[in-house]
Amino acid sequence: MNSSDEIYPVVLHFDPILRGISDRQLLEFCEINELWHFELTRDGDLEILPLPGADHSQINARLTALFGNWVEEDGTGVAFGTQTGFKLPNGALRAPDLAWVKREKWEALSKKERKQFAPFSPDFVVELCSWLDDLNRLQTKMQEYIDNGAQLGWLIDPWKKKVYVYRPGVPVEELDEPETLSGEPLLRGFILPVARLW
Repeated sequence: MNSSDEIYPVVLHFDPILRGISDRQLLEFCEINELWHFELTRDGDLEILPLPGADHSQINARLTALFGNWVEEDGTGVAFGTQTGFKLPNGALRAPDLAWVKREKWEALSKKERKQFAPFSPDFVVELCSWLDDLNRLQTKMQEYIDNGAQLGWLIDPWKKKVYVYRPGVPVEELDEPETLSGEPLLRGFILPVARLW
């Protein structure tokens, strides 16, 4: 890393101050500061990341389009993009690059609840590693999703062409340059042509 590089995320230790504000106030704070990406750890630390670069964004757009086609055809769940906050059972607020929630879980929320942070972990979650990201941090974050109820998680590193697959109760699977990824059995019939992201 050269001297001109930044180190992210920037972490602000706000607990217990942030614990005292409502989800609505936190949501408004995120909207006012739209050029930054905010997450809250389970310990109440605010993590601040800049908007991703163009390379990361176009890969994310390709991933979202490929997944979105399956979601529309399948109909059993609802997909969410990178700006969606999920309030995990452990108190953390996380915003994955891509997420999917079973339809019945989503429809159980009231209209008011849907306007705020989703009060649960996604069932399926994807994080894309950017050149700014620390891999260890993302791996810890992926395990946090699983520990809080996610059934399947993919950590995709397009720069090294690696994928880490997370499932409850089994070791993380590390794949080198896979051509495809299967979402079975959770995402019935979904095969991601992951090589198209490279």
